[in-house]
Amino acid sequence: MNAAVSRRGWLAGAAAAILGLSGCATQTAALRAGAVAGLPRRAELEHVPFFAQGGPDLCGPETLATVLQAQGLPATPTDLVPQVYLPGRRGSLQVEMLAAARRAGAVAVRLPPTLQALCEEIAAGHPVLVLQNLGLSLAPAWHYAVAVGYDLDEGWMILRSGRERRQHLALRTFEHTWARSEHWAFVALAPGRLPRTATEDEMVRALVAYERVATPERAVQAYEAARTRWSDNLTIAMGLGNTLYAVGRKAEAAQAFEAAARRHASAAAWVNLGLVALDLGQRERAGAAAREALALGGPWADRARALVERVESQP
Repeated sequence: MNAAVSRRGWLAGAAAAILGLSGCATQTAALRAGAVAGLPRRAELEHVPFFAQGGPDLCGPETLATVLQAQGLPATPTDLVPQVYLPGRRGSLQVEMLAAARRAGAVAVRLPPTLQALCEEIAAGHPVLVLQNLGLSLAPAWHYAVAVGYDLDEGWMILRSGRERRQHLALRTFEHTWARSEHWAFVALAPGRLPRTATEDEMVRALVAYERVATPERAVQAYEAARTRWSDNLTIAMGLGNTLYAVGRKAEAAQAFEAAARRHASAAAWVNLGLVALDLGQRERAGAAAREALALGGPWADRARALVERVESQP
């Protein structure tokens, strides 16, 4: 295909011959030689579906359907073509792949740029959608594939790729082709499941993006799961409070906001608590929360002052 680079992300289309591989596959050597606690030497997700590439540029919708269906989400390549495939570009942009996964109901999370992280996700039962350059730096051939297995002793990565259900690609070769996309990879998981290796910052970015398009019920599931691992994150706590409120679980939302307000001395959380408390008919609690927010000052001072006045105006 005639792939091109966009400021919004790489384009990906058909697989091509792997050319011009050179240099040292440093991650491969270190991973095969070392022992990572809890990481099996081999793993394969045989249950992951496969969609043979039906057109020269359609690896985007087909790989995305693969990871979504692996999570029990009803998406087909045909459904996804109008969402991610750009005929004028003859491929799919990375940003559109992430957005379409979220619209389909999955929490799409970028992974750390390491082979170890990729293998850990596979071992945890999570297929990983990766971007490779199967051509040359000056003549790129961008291609999406799904990593579903690995064997550290034999030195293989196993991919759903193009028209091959079980492509065995040497780990060294995979590392080279993957490195050319700056090790771009993500998992798309049903809400309530967490990637094993995602960083806190990347998870927060994924949750905020997911909340914009997900149903409130699914967003609650996603935030509740994230809180089990990152209980001290203010954004996660606020997101949980907001989504609990959106589904009508107001008492739980108030608890979430109060916990966040006290732990982080957050004026925003105090204001939200005050508003929810008013909804619950808890005038005294609302007033106390508003005064706490006002005492903290900062950019939320005006809202806190308005909340104090609103509470005092009520009989």
